[in-house]
Amino acid sequence: MNAAGVDDTDLLLLDLLRADARRTYSEMAGEVGLSVAAVKRRVDRLREIGVITGFTVQVDHAKLGQGVQAFIELRFLGNTRVSEIVRAVSTIPEVDAVFTLAGDPDALVQLHVRDLAHLQQVIDTLRRSGSVTGTRTLLVLGSWERRN
Repeated sequence: MNAAGVDDTDLLLLDLLRADARRTYSEMAGEVGLSVAAVKRRVDRLREIGVITGFTVQVDHAKLGQGVQAFIELRFLGNTRVSEIVRAVSTIPEVDAVFTLAGDPDALVQLHVRDLAHLQQVIDTLRRSGSVTGTRTLLVLGSWERRN
């Protein structure tokens, strides 16, 4: 068990849920060798202690007309608070996530846009946010994600 009190069975349940969050307790019970009630208790406990923070859906952005994915490195004035960095970018609808970083750059923004012209509009919006002193854009050509 680790510091959160999570054992190997809990980790297996997490792997199963990461692969398919809509998987039923009954399906998981058969795979981990527990009763349905025991699986439900474990998943509920993982939610209560904050290991599971939510369930989500994965979206094909290209089918929504947002086929270009990019990351933008942002640099801010030295006295900019982390909360201001998050506020400056989180209101932009194209932004999927913002990661504040130690070192240079100050933040990494993940986003999806329609095309390069739309990307330029978002970059211009970020640059006009006030305390942004520099940007660097990285276009995603392909990706792979660990699902479990």
